[in-house]
Amino acid sequence: MNTINSKPIKMIATYSRVSTSTQEEQQTIRTQFATLKEYADKNGHTIVQEYIDDGWSGDSLARPGLDKLREDAKNKNWDAVLIYDPDRLARRYSYQELVMDELKEAGIEVLFVTVSAPKNSEDKILHGVRGLFAEYERAKISERFRLGKLRKVKEGHILVSEAPYGYKYIPKHENRHGYYEIDESEARIVRMIFDWIADDGLTLRTVVRKLMDLGIKPRKSKRGVWNTSTLSHLLRNKAYIGQAHWGSSYAVVPEKPISVEKYRKMKKTSRKMKPENEWYTISVPAIINEATFSRARSRLESNFAQCQRNKKNPYLLAGKIWCSCGKRRTGEGPQHGKHLYYRCSDRVSNYPLPRTCVERGVNARIADKLVWQKIVNLMSSPELLSKQIRRWMNDRQDKIQSVVGDLTVIEKEIEQLRSQEDRYTKAYGAGLFTMEKLKVYTLPLRDKITAFEKQVADIMQRRNQVQNASFPRETEIEEFASKALKALVDLKFEPKRAIVMNIIERVVGTQDRLQVSGYIPVTSNIHVESLPIHRHSRPPERG
Repeated sequence: MNTINSKPIKMIATYSRVSTSTQEEQQTIRTQFATLKEYADKNGHTIVQEYIDDGWSGDSLARPGLDKLREDAKNKNWDAVLIYDPDRLARRYSYQELVMDELKEAGIEVLFVTVSAPKNSEDKILHGVRGLFAEYERAKISERFRLGKLRKVKEGHILVSEAPYGYKYIPKHENRHGYYEIDESEARIVRMIFDWIADDGLTLRTVVRKLMDLGIKPRKSKRGVWNTSTLSHLLRNKAYIGQAHWGSSYAVVPEKPISVEKYRKMKKTSRKMKPENEWYTISVPAIINEATFSRARSRLESNFAQCQRNKKNPYLLAGKIWCSCGKRRTGEGPQHGKHLYYRCSDRVSNYPLPRTCVERGVNARIADKLVWQKIVNLMSSPELLSKQIRRWMNDRQDKIQSVVGDLTVIEKEIEQLRSQEDRYTKAYGAGLFTMEKLKVYTLPLRDKITAFEKQVADIMQRRNQVQNASFPRETEIEEFASKALKALVDLKFEPKRAIVMNIIERVVGTQDRLQVSGYIPVTSNIHVESLPIHRHSRPPERG
């Protein structure tokens, strides 16, 4: 029998811990305590206090149960503490030693069921060796687990518990591991969101509002509405073009946690992205094409750039101009300086490595002047406006075909839901269940039907807008051009900047060429939503 100061140990406390990973060990708090009680009864000890940390990792000492045990040990409320195994106290050997030394200094003996507590220097060395081997074994198991996952991923298996919005996750079955299957009802919403961003130029906040008005709810949300962050993540997920990824990020401790808590079951609650070349790509069914994905991505980046504030110098094209290498150009020059340039951000993003882009800076004053002059020329020219309106009308007609396809799918789903609702009504009429049961069955169906009907109304409205859009008369175009010419003369920088932000989509610039694309909103009597422009200009050579 264990003793303290040659007296039999009678009053003891027990400590039990189970982490979230203990499913592998088939160990629970209940079975741990049963073993501890059996040990105490066998050795004639009386358990007077139980300390439990259920669901807490052994990689941290900040645990409520353990802290309470250490505090009570100083008051000597009991003679010893009984623990099933040293790794229940802590995963790391150094942590085990720290707590054990603290308890012994308080006159409390530490007892283990699986091993004997060290009593002398030799026992302490053996205990340390055992702890180091246990750490090594856990690391080896963790690495085997990681390599096993990696092998499955390379074989094309999906290793997730839940698929992205638009997909269903089909779990492992027989010899086939989990995979994605397109959920057509959600996939249609995904296509709609991408079209709103990529083609209609809506902002994330506007999309959130439209989804709410149409009664389209996210798969999971406490508020029942979409968040801009959820949409932003959705629009950047390459799974929708058939390229799902695994291993793109890893867990880290947040540098600036939202709330500072004394106890945290999980310390690594943030994630950090790995370089894209370290990701593993898994082929999945595509929901949209790459062109639509790229346009939506560009629109997101453009919207983000437009939110930037506090520019030192007046750069008219800030946030809109790109280098031919594909990276953004940023304004650079001394405050209120004479020579301002749009330089490729490559050298900033690659620092401290050498830059990879060889394109030189574009004179900001020359580029701003040329682009603004092109905008004025286009908006004040009836001939150019007529040409672009015709092209816009042709492009919008092509969209009608895809809208008709969406209508067919939705109407079929409405028909199926109404048929199901009708079956429940007939069953109620036959006396198979009560009115309360009928409401339970039919109310969710009615909500879905209402949401689908709103979508149909929205699609019909968009189709009617396209079909009813008529080519403006020559006098209306000339009137618009005349008003534009008067309004755009001698504008100050801020109004010019607002116009550029509103109509320019992208400028790709080098020292000898500027390629401008965008849409001109027409607010006169011309019944056209936007007019696309694709113009090219060459700045004069610098001397």
